[in-house]
Amino acid sequence: MAVLLTEAREAVHRTLDLKSEKERLRGKKGEARRHEAFIVEQGLDRVFDGNWQGAAGQFLLRWYTHSTDDQRLVLITQDGITLAAPPVRAVLSREKHTEIVARLGADEVSLVDPFNWEYETRMLLLRFRDGSWRRIDTTDTHSDLHKHLLRQPLPDAFPNPLPLDN
Repeated sequence: MAVLLTEAREAVHRTLDLKSEKERLRGKKGEARRHEAFIVEQGLDRVFDGNWQGAAGQFLLRWYTHSTDDQRLVLITQDGITLAAPPVRAVLSREKHTEIVARLGADEVSLVDPFNWEYETRMLLLRFRDGSWRRIDTTDTHSDLHKHLLRQPLPDAFPNPLPLDN
């Protein structure tokens, strides 16, 4: 009788565990849908804010004159942000041919997380003084750029333009 009672108790616990796991997964899926909706709503599914007259648009127009390779190495320096790339699209030995293609001063651009760390994401923004932005996708969610941002105080000069509605 005690064995049956123990087995019944374990079966009830397993059932409850499965329900809580299903609820957790449902919550996670809902969170992912809200995150994707926010990305589209804020226009973050685009390369930049869409304003060709803004600093980000002008920067993007110059982006490919420096290099036809669409990938850039982004470096944070004391003076601002430096971007490097090979002069032409490279598949092999990209690092060997990489050279500096742009330097952006700290007074003209800052690097921001558009989600204020609410979501784990590979996306960051180059946020220009005029409010325009250029999207940067990192190789992973815990990149050196993310780690750098976590160690920095929030910038006063470049407030995050994207409101978070909860």
